[in-house]
Amino acid sequence: MSASDSSSSSISSMSRRTLLRSIAVGGAAIAAPSVLTACSTGSSGGGDVSNAGKKAAPWPTYTAVKGPAPDLAPDIKGVQAGYTKYPEKLVQAMSEKPGTGKEKIKVLSITYGTPPKPLGSNKYWQAVNEALGVDIEFTVVPDADYRAKMSTLMSGDDLPDVINFGGGYFLPREQQFVKSRCADLSDHLSGDHVKDYPNLANIPTYAWEGMGRIAGRIYGLPIERAKVQGAMFINREAFDEAGYKPGMAAEDFAAMAKDASKGKKFALGASTVGIFGYLYHAMWHGAPNEWQIKNGKVTPMYGTDEFKAALEFMSNMRKDGSYTPDATSISQVDLKTQFYNGTVRSMTDGWGAVLSNAQGIKDEFTLDCAVPYTVGGATTVYQQNRGCFGYTVLKKASKERIKLILRVLDWLASPFGSKEYQLMHYGLEGRHFTFDKNGDPVPTSTGLVESKTNLPFAYLMDAPQVLYNPGYPDLTKRLHAWQRKVAPQLVPNDHWGLQSSTYNRQQATMQQIIEDGVTAVVAGRKKVSDWDAVHDKWLAQGGSKTIQEFEKEWEAAH
Repeated sequence: MSASDSSSSSISSMSRRTLLRSIAVGGAAIAAPSVLTACSTGSSGGGDVSNAGKKAAPWPTYTAVKGPAPDLAPDIKGVQAGYTKYPEKLVQAMSEKPGTGKEKIKVLSITYGTPPKPLGSNKYWQAVNEALGVDIEFTVVPDADYRAKMSTLMSGDDLPDVINFGGGYFLPREQQFVKSRCADLSDHLSGDHVKDYPNLANIPTYAWEGMGRIAGRIYGLPIERAKVQGAMFINREAFDEAGYKPGMAAEDFAAMAKDASKGKKFALGASTVGIFGYLYHAMWHGAPNEWQIKNGKVTPMYGTDEFKAALEFMSNMRKDGSYTPDATSISQVDLKTQFYNGTVRSMTDGWGAVLSNAQGIKDEFTLDCAVPYTVGGATTVYQQNRGCFGYTVLKKASKERIKLILRVLDWLASPFGSKEYQLMHYGLEGRHFTFDKNGDPVPTSTGLVESKTNLPFAYLMDAPQVLYNPGYPDLTKRLHAWQRKVAPQLVPNDHWGLQSSTYNRQQATMQQIIEDGVTAVVAGRKKVSDWDAVHDKWLAQGGSKTIQEFEKEWEAAH
């Protein structure tokens, strides 16, 4: 995973509207819904994409592939496999090349890097093409241009063979476009059919569920991300000195944060993207993970008593001086700098930011993650990720061409510890990377340019992620131990995989109402008692209709 991607969206306390501004420095994975319009309405534009009343194609049968044994064991609750060192002996994931050397495939993906060097002078691109036996013609779309480019693409006639809907953008009528213009992959991937592509079968079921079906069918392939959404990253020494204890009571956490906020140092860093870390505090108070569905009843977090209790808790910590006074004006990029230099002692960030944060700190302090505090009478929960950075779809084509492209994606999904993974993620030894004294791959200056950051094969398809932080084995151990503590608290956002035309259309407006309201209350411009009016506005602007549509979708799936 590059430093630019972080796992991927609910949103790790970061605004969907502005989150992708920080991804280049390792922000969270799920991001801004667009306000563009694309595709026609009616049957020609995909028509009904609801899963209600449709027979659901079974998810692909999960079958783990064998690779080098991890140093730290995973579990199904959400703990990733951990590697404290790079595997000494790599496995060969593929017995043959996907193509014959004569085929060409056009692909399109979002990127957070710079434009790649042309194929003729790009040895990384050439090496991957050679390994695939296919000439990949790559169109990379910078984040800043993504919505405009996708609008043009979705309304036009000239489609590439492979399209990545990446970075967590939710484009209006996206599902209608996919249903009408892209290949139904159910007969290739559903159930045991996926066993023709062993590395795709290695993608865990939760990633497919997070992507969701369209009209009961499987149209895409998810790019997997860890179950844990993000974390409150902490300066462990500063927190410990102020009396921090993992899992401490909420009132003790607040007292600790106040004590750690002295001499122009602040316990809690926040930014215009982080919105005071409200999703963390809400869930640690027992609120749902945004959307909870039990026995067909939909409960959004925003109207719960637990959410309002969290608002009061955050507001009081802001009054105590525990939050940085720049919380409503500073960018996530600048907040990271303040965290690295010790001005703030914590910040919420996406899980994909782990390595870049460790590198930014430069051993000035110990990077760790906060274990949720506890609230009397509440059940503390933790935010489970959607399970995917985005998903990849294929243009309609002949059965044999679809199989070719799926073989290519199967190669790109080769697991950590395989020769194929090493080539895609690190390039050619000697040119793009070298091994350091500990056996970890270290990029060369050329490798920083000719790389998967600037030529994002990994956003078309990738292996399930593992805990591996080259040069930081102790960090990997801490993170693994932390995951073991919080994994039992993980709860999903139950709306993932469900379709709601109102939510697809109104999500940006609805989210803005919530974020503006949270900012106003915690910053002291509004009272906690004013929140009910904010929530009523959210219901009127699409919340009520969305609840009804999610209930209908859930009923159809159960």
